[in-house]
Amino acid sequence: MQESSTNMGEESQISNLKSQITKVGIIGSGTMGIGIAQVAATAGCEVFLYDANSAQTEKSLVNLQTTLDKLVAKDKISAQKSQEIFGNIRSCTELSGFKDCNLVIEAIIENKEIKTKVFQQLEEIVSEDCIISSNTSSISITSLQAELKNPGRFIGIHFFNPAPLMPLVEVIPGLLTKDNLAQEIYALMESWSKTPVIAKDVPGFIVNRIARPFYGEALRIVEENIATPEQVDDAMRSLGNFKMGPFELMDLIGIDVNFSVTKTVYQDYFYDPKYKPSLLQQRMNEAKLLGRKTGKGFYDYSAQSREPSVRSQEPGAESQEPGARIQDLKDDKLYEEIFLRIISMLINEAVEAKRLGIASDEDLEMAMQKGVNYPKGLLAWGKEIGFETVSTTLQDLYSEYQEERYRQSPLLRKLI
Repeated sequence: MQESSTNMGEESQISNLKSQITKVGIIGSGTMGIGIAQVAATAGCEVFLYDANSAQTEKSLVNLQTTLDKLVAKDKISAQKSQEIFGNIRSCTELSGFKDCNLVIEAIIENKEIKTKVFQQLEEIVSEDCIISSNTSSISITSLQAELKNPGRFIGIHFFNPAPLMPLVEVIPGLLTKDNLAQEIYALMESWSKTPVIAKDVPGFIVNRIARPFYGEALRIVEENIATPEQVDDAMRSLGNFKMGPFELMDLIGIDVNFSVTKTVYQDYFYDPKYKPSLLQQRMNEAKLLGRKTGKGFYDYSAQSREPSVRSQEPGAESQEPGARIQDLKDDKLYEEIFLRIISMLINEAVEAKRLGIASDEDLEMAMQKGVNYPKGLLAWGKEIGFETVSTTLQDLYSEYQEERYRQSPLLRKLI
């Protein structure tokens, strides 16, 4: 009976928080910042948008108006709703404009020192009740909150790009975050029409930890001249039903951004070989071949938008030319090897995350599907392929390379 009363009390607190969060501050008006601002404004919050570069804020607001106009033209929202969303956002030239905010979400450069300075300034402005959060994708929440006077009100709220379209939000409490705040933010994100998951404060959280092999193993395959970026992407689309292959996705994200996250996860895991960055990716970064935003990455976008290549035939289809059929058979075997190698690494990473209790099984599956559009949850995929097949694949890779990056999760064999 006592437990029921306690739960009712907690639910009441959470409900109160949702109603109390009416003024939201967003620090950073880049792609993520303006996207989060749009989400909060759509939910009916009054949003205060600040960026040290005021010109960036003006540019982002113009882009937002264009986006809203397109949504109206497509009958996605009404003209009245468009006006309401845009009207809910106001730009600030100083952080002092956040003094009445109930929640502040930081979305600036992935640099711990810069973020810490901003949070320390913010603490002198907002009330003691204001929740302070970071949209960081890889920096430890505990390390950020430890520098604050009131670390208990600090938490990670990680949206995915583009924030208005991607449903997932990772909610990450640090070791010093007060009890129930994660559940309160979880409920708030649901009220914002998002799909939240709660993750432990580990490097990469859920998605950016588990997804590392999708990029890292693909890069390794290309570095070893086993296949081209086009072949790897084609294999993952055609056999795995991924919407985009690893190299297409790195070009879209930005090779510099993807490389930076990989380095952070690698360093924060004390240089665990599983997360070792790629020399090829470093050279691409040095050459400023960063993907779509620079016009060229693993693919060339300078002339026109690149459409993903599609195999002319499905594996096993008949070919009019005998020579082409032989090539198809070679491609089929290569594609199967590529797919099995990458998917086994991903499943192993998900199994290890399960073993370490980084999130619930449901949240682990949900995060990969809603955060990076994986066609299915990796734990379910492991059951489908067979954990024994995954284990054998990793064992073969370890035997061939003698590298710790291919070690199996202790839980993997128990699932066979």
